[in-house]
Amino acid sequence: MKIFIIFIICLMVTSVQAAEHDHGFVSKSSTGQPQAWHAKKSEWLSIDSFWQGFAKNNNTKSWPISETYPNYADVSELDTFTVKLEEGTCLMQFYHSRWRRANDVQRWDDAFNDYSACPYVFN
Repeated sequence: MKIFIIFIICLMVTSVQAAEHDHGFVSKSSTGQPQAWHAKKSEWLSIDSFWQGFAKNNNTKSWPISETYPNYADVSELDTFTVKLEEGTCLMQFYHSRWRRANDVQRWDDAFNDYSACPYVFN
């Protein structure tokens, strides 16, 4: 009987964990738009709002949105920058001496790299 009760408890814990989302998990909203889970706020945000919140709270410089990258000599490790391309925008992060998509540094959901201009930033 004890083994059965332990099995049921383990099953319940596993079910609860599976229902929770990791920070940066991407899903579609009821309108079909991508949204990202913000774990600290326990709420879904648009991808752009998620990026803005990350850039604002990253404890590094967040450069203004632009079509032109900031001057290399003025950038520091982990600074953020939203690049604006014809296809849209993409949050970038300066990491190991070069600009990378923020998702490639932070390792949120792979869907971030398919959003807006992110697939095109290295073209």
